[in-house]
Amino acid sequence: MFTHAADSPDGPRRPSVGDEAGGPRPFGRWTWRAAAGLGRAGAGTATAPDPTAGGTDTGRPSTAAAGTIAGMQSWQPDRVWPLMDAAATRRAERLAAAAGTPSASDLLMQRAGLAVARLALAVAPHARRIWVACGPGNNGGDGFEAALHLRRRGIDVSVGFAGDPQRLPPDAARALGRLQAAGINPVGTPPAEWDLGIDALLGLGGGRPLSGRLGEMAAQLQQGPPVLAVDLPSGLSADTGVAAPGTPRARWTLALLSLKPGLFMADGRDHAGDIWFDDLGITAGESTAWLSGPPRPLPRPHASHKGRFGDVAVIGGAPGMAGAALLAARAALAGGAGRVYCGLLDRAAPTLDPVQPALMLRPVETLEPAGLTVVCGCGGGDGVRAVLPRLLSTAAALVLDADGLNAVAADPAPALLLAARGRRGAPTVLTPHPLEAARLLGCDAATVQADRLRAASELARRFGAVVLLKGSGSVTAAPDEPPWINPTGNGRLATAGTGDVLAGLVGARLAQGQPPLEAARDAAWDHGRAAEHWPADRPLTAEALAMATAIGRGP
Repeated sequence: MFTHAADSPDGPRRPSVGDEAGGPRPFGRWTWRAAAGLGRAGAGTATAPDPTAGGTDTGRPSTAAAGTIAGMQSWQPDRVWPLMDAAATRRAERLAAAAGTPSASDLLMQRAGLAVARLALAVAPHARRIWVACGPGNNGGDGFEAALHLRRRGIDVSVGFAGDPQRLPPDAARALGRLQAAGINPVGTPPAEWDLGIDALLGLGGGRPLSGRLGEMAAQLQQGPPVLAVDLPSGLSADTGVAAPGTPRARWTLALLSLKPGLFMADGRDHAGDIWFDDLGITAGESTAWLSGPPRPLPRPHASHKGRFGDVAVIGGAPGMAGAALLAARAALAGGAGRVYCGLLDRAAPTLDPVQPALMLRPVETLEPAGLTVVCGCGGGDGVRAVLPRLLSTAAALVLDADGLNAVAADPAPALLLAARGRRGAPTVLTPHPLEAARLLGCDAATVQADRLRAASELARRFGAVVLLKGSGSVTAAPDEPPWINPTGNGRLATAGTGDVLAGLVGARLAQGQPPLEAARDAAWDHGRAAEHWPADRPLTAEALAMATAIGRGP
């Protein structure tokens, strides 16, 4: 039996609970199947799962179909996923242990070790020797259990240990005892050769430095064959995604009990590799953040006209920067807005966009913000400061980007107008990159990157607006709500103009009636997904991206 965590803010969506022997069950696009002889102990049972008991399983789970390893899911950005930070995960673990038998926490460690062994056999089916690097805490205990299960499957396992056996937590100490009783004694050095490394050094305890023997073993993992990380790559913060110096880069990570925010932002995506998840049969606790899923299609009735889908005005494009405003306007038009105006601050700019002649280029002073969704700041330079007070006071909905944000950071007067706009509930989205966010917060970009969730949430609280903090794992935050992390995108977006495209897409969704949080979150998902689908043999440019994101995929 198993119970799966909630996957939506609207509440849990669970497969029916019953006898796993009845065959596979669908869960979204995934199929859950218990391999013969490898069944997981159900919640509340007093028997640890034993991979050697019964059945005719060969010990090598099939990898023919992604996401079908018993009890585990391969993470994909195909739906909303709940995230839990380190504190929430520990609370859930303590509650599970308190609700079970006196040995419940020990059983959780055995389940974790079995899950790690299963995944290791699946991702490296031809591995002859596996090195398990174990640390001084419960993550090391998970590694001891994994090594024991692998040995039972006939794998040549070597275990390294960076710790003091006398100072191990009780569950990890018992796991070490079982390992030694099976004839496996941890050693201080890795074998001369190994085919797969398992990083069980720190996991959720990644706040401590990778120094001394821990640092040496992390470096040895990094220099060797592919690595499977247990819960988190050692040295990666579960909450922020910041990687400590020397953090190994895993090819696979098996998240246990919960998915952590740090796996999906900052350094997380580069260090975690392919992410798998096993809840170990524990119903999740309260989510502290959410991972965005595919947007629902915006309604487009047959009996409709352009006036039904809103008017967007992009205001920016100072001398030498007209392209930024045009990119945002093109994206807004491609994103479904009924009509798009472009008010260029460069008086000498052309009055027609030959690429998108449907755009209506108008003098800024002729545009009436009270009836428009305004996207302000793209390439605006210092010239945007003169028009910003009127926009902040009267725009029906507002996306503030680039130089619009810099103007707010530089002058208390527009900052006060922005805060007043938030107090009266006017729809507003801020789309800063880390340096722009730092200017607004009065700090540096490194401080923003050190805790992206906190920075985005603080900006949202300060200005009463939705904030879309761009970067690896773009964060969408609203006042007094858990933040959202965007899982789509790649390094190909690191080129001029893609941020302007994103601002235009947010404006298009606002104009079509989406609430600000949904508009920002969904635009970021589509924007990133288009980059992921981009043909490898074609350069990604902002102008092409503007069109591709209209349908949520590359050309």
